[in-house]
Amino acid sequence: MVTEEQVLEALKGVMDPELRRSLVELGMVKDVEIEGGQVRFTLALTTLACPLRDQIVSQARAAVSALEGVETAEVALREMTAEEKKHIGIGSPEEGGIAEHLNDIRRVIAVMSGKGGVGKSLVSSLLAVALRRQGARVGVLDADITAPSIPKMFFPNGAQPGQSPLGILPAETETGIKVMSINLLLPSEDEAVIWRGPLISGAIKQFWGDVFWGDLDWLIVDLPPGTLDASLTVMQSLPLSGVLLVSSPQDLAGMVVRKAARMAERLGVPILGLVENMSYFVCPDTGQRYDVFGPSHAEETARKLWIPFLGRLPLDPQIARLCDVGRIEDYPAEEFAPIAERLMKTAPAARGPLLR
Repeated sequence: MVTEEQVLEALKGVMDPELRRSLVELGMVKDVEIEGGQVRFTLALTTLACPLRDQIVSQARAAVSALEGVETAEVALREMTAEEKKHIGIGSPEEGGIAEHLNDIRRVIAVMSGKGGVGKSLVSSLLAVALRRQGARVGVLDADITAPSIPKMFFPNGAQPGQSPLGILPAETETGIKVMSINLLLPSEDEAVIWRGPLISGAIKQFWGDVFWGDLDWLIVDLPPGTLDASLTVMQSLPLSGVLLVSSPQDLAGMVVRKAARMAERLGVPILGLVENMSYFVCPDTGQRYDVFGPSHAEETARKLWIPFLGRLPLDPQIARLCDVGRIEDYPAEEFAPIAERLMKTAPAARGPLLR
């Protein structure tokens, strides 16, 4: 006759697809009963609303049914108690977010300017696309809570995040980039988010701690303009590898980006380099290059800040067309490839957060 030890040994081969650990290791197998060729046991799931519940039950039943001497395998279900969840590491938001300790994110880069309209969201998106093309696992956290634009660039038909016992599941683009933005949670992309600073900071912390990002090589954080609550929250609460600064050719933009650089320096966040967006326009008919916004000041700005100048991006109507229809992943972005490659070589691993 089959024994309880044999049943547990068989169930060690059944994995929870989200926690990626065996049902036995997670303590989900309860109340094993054996009567002749009949085996009954209970699975304590993290939630009875688990979308993969049927898959787990089917695999568990099949594993036990395959044992010699087993005629039938019956599986009952219940939900884990709060103590059982805590035992396997599913904590409360007060302990840092329900998903934070389950995520493995190797590098976190915040894209910042200080000035609006220079293309931080575009640079964030192009960086994510370029890194993904290198085979990296990439996510984008849209920290611009009141004016989010990341979903518009990536999802031609809209998208919604998922739900799991481990936390919110980010939406995924066609190439597999994970995206989380407040716009994915709104009933309409035109809905206004009218929040004061503490609510904005709380949302950003939730996007970090309550979203199940899983294993990522890179998380790109798109910051809003300015040096107020959102930027302060990201720099103080997230384990940043560093900040990527974005400017445009005007000296005014350079002046404002220097303010952002001073903020990063004061908070002890490494500055990985400066990218100049909208640097020039190449006429498709003649190939002639024009400095539409005047001569570049980016290298001079980088030199004053003692940071690397990583490159220039052109003013390209094709980018606007693709972003408007959610197809930014189709943009060739040859100019951005060397910038991404340089960051891959120089960006340090994510550091510990300065402040909870």
